[in-house]
Amino acid sequence: MSTIAPAAPAAVAARETAAPVAFRGLGRAFAAPDGGEREVLRGIDLEVAAGEIVAILGPSGCGKSTLLRIAGGLDRPTSGEVAIGEAPVTPYDVRCAVGFQEPRLLPWRSIERNVALGLPRGGDRREGREHVARLLELVGLADFAGHRPHEVSGGMAQRASLARALARNPEVLLLDEPFGALDALTRLKMQDLLLDVHRAEPTTVLLVTHDVDEALQLADRIVLLGTDGETPGAGIRQTVVVPGHRPRDRGSAELAELRGRLLDGLGIDRHGTARGIQATTTIPHYPY
Repeated sequence: MSTIAPAAPAAVAARETAAPVAFRGLGRAFAAPDGGEREVLRGIDLEVAAGEIVAILGPSGCGKSTLLRIAGGLDRPTSGEVAIGEAPVTPYDVRCAVGFQEPRLLPWRSIERNVALGLPRGGDRREGREHVARLLELVGLADFAGHRPHEVSGGMAQRASLARALARNPEVLLLDEPFGALDALTRLKMQDLLLDVHRAEPTTVLLVTHDVDEALQLADRIVLLGTDGETPGAGIRQTVVVPGHRPRDRGSAELAELRGRLLDGLGIDRHGTARGIQATTTIPHYPY
């Protein structure tokens, strides 16, 4: 079992609704075709501070998205537990909101009405409209509130998806490769936008990504999942505190050195070539 990875010492000052997340001895196994079980996650111990941004890295198939689903109550662990604040996570936990790789907007609804889908049920309608308007302003879509999804760019649609996730004032925001489908330039702009949004709405964020540079730019800490080659199931192989304050200099020599360490941990050399492992992950190389 992995040792507990403590919260970063300088986590972002949390707003009132941000909450800590704790994974304790978490494991997840799935039924295998031979009638047995295939262990995906094993002995995950992790403490995430309220308002902290933690990025989860690892090779494809190591259980990153499974860990995120369990945190939001969309899946259940086989062993161990996960808690938000002092209370265990419940199925479809309303304290969480999820942002996916695709925007998943309803094409027949306007951007404004898509964002409004994230509002908690039973709230005051006027307050809800005002909240949606504030979020659209925050993500730069106030002038596009009445547009349909097909009338805006992919980056704008992803901004709307982020606003929708924030509409319920989540205590924990779960992001599963939210910018993976975007072109490189739009992706960099969305990373900057997420930091702007987090400064205004500093909820706790768990971010799954395959992009080492993205993790270095956004996260307070980076958690590297993987196996030890001897026992089944992925555990925490490495936890790194990212130095410096956001927004960080993408050309920083310190981050470049840390990038190399993380690539080593992924089994990939600094030119992006897998070393003796079957790797499908592509790590974008930025010139620093």
